[in-house]
Amino acid sequence: MVSVIIYTTAWCPYCVRAKRLLDAKDVKYTEIDVSKPAVRAEMVALTGGTTVPQILIDNQAFGGCDEIHALERSGKLNKLLKK
Repeated sequence: MVSVIIYTTAWCPYCVRAKRLLDAKDVKYTEIDVSKPAVRAEMVALTGGTTVPQILIDNQAFGGCDEIHALERSGKLNKLLKK
């Protein structure tokens, strides 16, 4: 099973939308709240992204909500999640 990590904040509608997609696919993921500056800095260092959500699949950064939905539309998300 692949590892999925999603960096989020509680008030972000894009985070909710990305998690909703993962939940609909029954994907188990680790959610990390970046409300603390040190945690946000960790996210930026790992993903290169400064906005949330930031999504990693098997330690590879795939971007945020728009990117994960684009992967879903292209049929590539299922392949990534079934490695």
